[in-house]
Amino acid sequence: MTPTRVRVIDSHTGGEPTRVVIEGAPDLGAGTMAERLQRFRSDYDTFRSAVVNEPRGNDAIVGALLCEPSDPSCDAGVIFFNNVGYLGMCGHGTIGLMVTLAHLGRIRHGVCRIETPPGVVEAHLNPDGTVTFRNVASYRCATHVPVEAPGIGRVYGDIAWGGNWFYLVSGHGQELSIDRLDELTDFTWRIRQGLEAHGITGANGGIIDHIELFSHPTVPGADSKNFVLCPGKAYDRSPCGTGTSAKLACLYADGKLAPGQKWRQESIVGSIFEGTVAVIDGQIYPEITGSAYVNSEADLLLNPADPLCYGIRAGRP
Repeated sequence: MTPTRVRVIDSHTGGEPTRVVIEGAPDLGAGTMAERLQRFRSDYDTFRSAVVNEPRGNDAIVGALLCEPSDPSCDAGVIFFNNVGYLGMCGHGTIGLMVTLAHLGRIRHGVCRIETPPGVVEAHLNPDGTVTFRNVASYRCATHVPVEAPGIGRVYGDIAWGGNWFYLVSGHGQELSIDRLDELTDFTWRIRQGLEAHGITGANGGIIDHIELFSHPTVPGADSKNFVLCPGKAYDRSPCGTGTSAKLACLYADGKLAPGQKWRQESIVGSIFEGTVAVIDGQIYPEITGSAYVNSEADLLLNPADPLCYGIRAGRP
């Protein structure tokens, strides 16, 4: 049987990998990115697993399926996915997508409108090679929400939307150090278990699948340092674009960040995103700037005769 050939380009944004699928994806038909995401999830989930999971990938890789947009005002469409499912928006992935499109010669310096499942995102390839994107409208849903986390006890955090749902915790007592990845992963996973066990969600029952801890920065000039646990229990190597957006929305709601004021967010590995907010018609639109670099071009070969063709997680939650 002839293997299916899937062309991908890999990049990293502040240490966090993005794998953009350029060719060889299943045909998701017409419709909005949200509609095509549902088709992807229901009919082609094995493709998602094959692209990002072992043996071809790993738990940290975020996939980005490049699509033709349904919105005629947009230059591209994208669906983001990871080791266990699908994402709404993805900040580091948007930055990675932009440098990938530039690498392919499909864009030059200037604004690119990208259609994502939760809405249109505008991204700008800056002359210095950085990327600035204006995220979807972000907001804080609830403040100082208690959760009983198994083995930890009561923890308090804010619930905010930044393109994905986040539970943001500052008073956690944890040292945010790359030498403590196992401890931080266990701590944040227990918080997520507590949220699920007690039915604590975002607006309209949205699953809170990202847990974000904050502490004092260690990089000069940074305002804060974070540790972000992603849905599939991998940690974000970047400062997390949607997580930084959620943080900015909380800061603005608390009166601690004015429109246009810069916030420098440090990741657990020391990389930096710079963020500001714009307020338009009463809604908060975070703008995030970061850097990404193309690592490789490759053809993935999907051979159905291979018992692990669709990844070690295929068919598993």
